[in-house]
Amino acid sequence: MRTIAIINQKGGVGKTTTAVNLSAALAEAGQRVWLIDLDPQAHASLHLGLTMRDDAPSMYDVLTGDCSIQDVIHPIDTGLWLSPSHLDLAAAEMELAGEVGREIILRDAMAEASKDFDYVILDCPPSLGVLTLNALTTADEVFLPLQPHFLALHGLSKLLKTIELVARRLNPGLILSNVLYCMFDSTRLASEVIGDVEQFLSEERNSQSVWSSAYSFDTRIRRNIRLAEAPSYGQSIFSYAASSNGAQDYRSLAMEVMQQATGDSSLDANAAPLVQNW
Repeated sequence: MRTIAIINQKGGVGKTTTAVNLSAALAEAGQRVWLIDLDPQAHASLHLGLTMRDDAPSMYDVLTGDCSIQDVIHPIDTGLWLSPSHLDLAAAEMELAGEVGREIILRDAMAEASKDFDYVILDCPPSLGVLTLNALTTADEVFLPLQPHFLALHGLSKLLKTIELVARRLNPGLILSNVLYCMFDSTRLASEVIGDVEQFLSEERNSQSVWSSAYSFDTRIRRNIRLAEAPSYGQSIFSYAASSNGAQDYRSLAMEVMQQATGDSSLDANAAPLVQNW
């Protein structure tokens, strides 16, 4: 089981769009995928059409100890399950502030869950608080979505230091494995920003940092209006616009992710999906 935290403390960079559509693409390709929504805004849950009643258990109840994580795993489609968030999760930051071991509550809760998943995708809030720390202590690796413009680099060093601190103190196996460029346009500015990131990753290749083995995905998620429209219909991009550029890009990304796991470069991102279930 591969556990991936998708993190960026800057909002609006394609984090939740990636968490949802990468999960859906992996499921479409025959994988068993568990998406966990840790963002109090619950955008991943809304994106997949799951609206929780106020009295229904969510990840808030799991983190506060009021229910088992098994109680909040909902089937969404063939191969895809979702543990939803709720606005109450915003209060968890304060409620857990005095808890001993508050950074590992999610890791302990997930130990109760079935291991019958190929991928666990953690959609994190745009902050570096307790919820994100729980994701980092649980994950094996981090995917960092970036929009290739100047402001995307602002605060990046703080995020990297947070990942490094968690790896050193709480989760020794944690690494930053990949950078993903979202809302990509073929502009000079985008090329310059990507060049800066690539140069940084290359210079760190022989260091002892948790990002020394990080690479950028070859896939670029192009700016695509269909990706912006899909959440309002409670659907992944594959249900909403299966032939759009957005769907093509996330299928390509899923193939890259699976190649990492298997080392099989014969997987073809342009091939027909292995499972037709959308």
